[in-house]
This record gives sequence, structure tokens and C-alpha cells, in this order.
Amino acid sequence: MKAEKDKKTGKWLIQFRYTDWQGVRRKTTKRGFATKREAEEYVRNFLASQQADFNMNFQEFLKLYYDDMTPRLRENTMRNKKYIIDLKILPYFSNRRMNGITAADIRKWQNELISQGYSQTYLRTINNQLTAVFNYAVRYYDLQNNPCRKAGGMGKNKADEMKFWTKDEFYKFIDSIMDKQKSYAAFMTLFWTGMRLGELLALTPADIDFENKTISISKSYQRLDGKDVITLPKTPKSKRTITVPDFLLADLKDYMNSIYCLEDTDRLFQVTKYFMEHEMQRGIKNSGVKRIRIHDIRHSHCALLFEMGITPLEVADRLGHERVETTMNVYAHIYPNKQRALSDKLEKVYREDLK
Repeated sequence: MKAEKDKKTGKWLIQFRYTDWQGVRRKTTKRGFATKREAEEYVRNFLASQQADFNMNFQEFLKLYYDDMTPRLRENTMRNKKYIIDLKILPYFSNRRMNGITAADIRKWQNELISQGYSQTYLRTINNQLTAVFNYAVRYYDLQNNPCRKAGGMGKNKADEMKFWTKDEFYKFIDSIMDKQKSYAAFMTLFWTGMRLGELLALTPADIDFENKTISISKSYQRLDGKDVITLPKTPKSKRTITVPDFLLADLKDYMNSIYCLEDTDRLFQVTKYFMEHEMQRGIKNSGVKRIRIHDIRHSHCALLFEMGITPLEVADRLGHERVETTMNVYAHIYPNKQRALSDKLEKVYREDLK
């Protein structure tokens, strides 16, 4: 492997040998590099992609995986794959050697995500992406085994029956936790905006525009390896700006005024998921409303919007759903009787036209 100047173009070229995927020894020349260093780096990366030395770390191998899969998948599919992997998998495994990641490591990672309260279907989606990376390594680069298979799965293909609170049930709940202003403001924000818990815990005063009555959602909070981490939201569409009613803005203003020396870049709700779950269980016990998860408050907001007659597209934009079909599936699951009501209205319109 030797880089040299191309006498015709003045740029750098490099010649090298390698063994292709059929085991044939080949020689090739690559031209057009601006510097000698670029030429040599290209060869190192190329040979790594051919040999896939599994002493390489996960992040390095991921580059090979992305390069191979990008031309084979639709742009949107590849974008969503990279988004999930970069957000939920790479932070945990980035510096670990591919041949050193064990089933025990996978189980620990799964438990970290399960503790974040994600839906069973989303957990399954994340797990499938990690499994796909290791399947690729086994099939094309002779990794001995896929540790995900030994670790077992995570999540479910289909969501369980969805639970949510009606507006009256939420009123009972929120009245029972009014003794703690932080809890009151946090749960009011969740119910009346529909944002995810991670999005709530990442909010800063700078995200709230009291003049235009909006909240900008551009980040999410989570715990990784015992550390506070601010990441991008769940999906690209999750970055959004939502309108906020006056009464909620007033509650948030009162809460912010109660915090000493609050800076624009400080987390507004400096609590943990554990604190929120504890407060939710306290409110449920004191109010007597049915038991639901924190994430189900988001579904409760969705149900309220549909009851108000808000269109599916508007609801999808507000909740940050990647596709409006997701919103419709949630809606149909929450209110299966609405389809019957809709057809009854169509029947009425038709009969009136016959008169």
C-alpha cells in the first residue's frame, strides 16, 4: 500500500491489494485524493469493511452497516433506522468491542430502556434494530454469534389494551396532588399538552413562549448508565411547537416564580422518572381513579382532542407522531364505538337526502 502523486492530475492515488468476499486476491488503484493522508485513510476503511476485524468497536462497525444498508432501503426507512440506533443504542454500546458484547450486556441495556416507560411496541422496535445489526455481522462478517438471541427479546408486537383517563378522572387526580406545586404543574402540563415524559423533563424556561402561548419541544431527558442525558426526541417529527391554553401558562408561570434563581437553560422539572411515578401512585391512591401508566396520560390527551372534534392530522402534529396512521390507530383503539357513530351519521345524511 503506497500513496503517490498522480502525474496527470496532481492529486494523490494509492494502489493496494485485498481479498474479496469470494476469497479472490485482487489489486486495485484509487485516484483523486486531495492529500496523501486521505488516500491512506480510504484504504484503511476499505480493508476494514472487507475484513471486519471484530476487535473494532460498535460505532466503527455501525458505519459499515450504514454504508451497506443505505442504498438498499428507502430513504425514510433508513432515516428512521439511524434515528433509533443513534438515539437508543449507540450511546450505550458505542465504545464496546463487537466481539466483546455479551448477552448480559444486552439484558442490562434492555432493562435501562424498560425503566424509561416506553411502550411495549416501541421497545420491540428498538430491540429489533440492535438484533438486525448483529445479524448483519454474523451473516456477512463471520461474527460467531448474535448475543441478542441469547439475551431474548424485549417488548411486544402488539400493544396491550390501552387505558386512559377521562377529563373528570384527571380532575379528581390533579386535585389530590395540589399540595405539591411541582407535581401539580408537571402533571397539568402532561395532560393538557400530550407531551412525553422525557420531553417534559427536558423542558427549560426558554422553551416556553408566554407571549405567543407556545411550548417548543426539541429534546428529551433520560438516564443512561446512571447519568442525566439530554438527547433528541423520539422521532424527527417529535421536534415541534405546540399551542398552550392560558390557564396552563398561568400555572407554569406561578411554578417558575417559585423556583429560586431559575435560569433560562435550567431544566424546569428537575426530578426523576421515579419521582413522577411515585407522585402518580400517590394521586391515584388518594383520588381513587383507575390505575394507568404515566405514558397513558398522553393517550388521555389524544382521546380528549378527538372528543373535541380535532382532526387526526392536527392531533398527529401536536403529539409528534411520525405518521397520521399512528394517530388513527390510537383513536380507533380508544373509541371503537366512534366508527359506529360515524356510519350512523352517514346513514342519517343519506336518508335526509331522500326526503
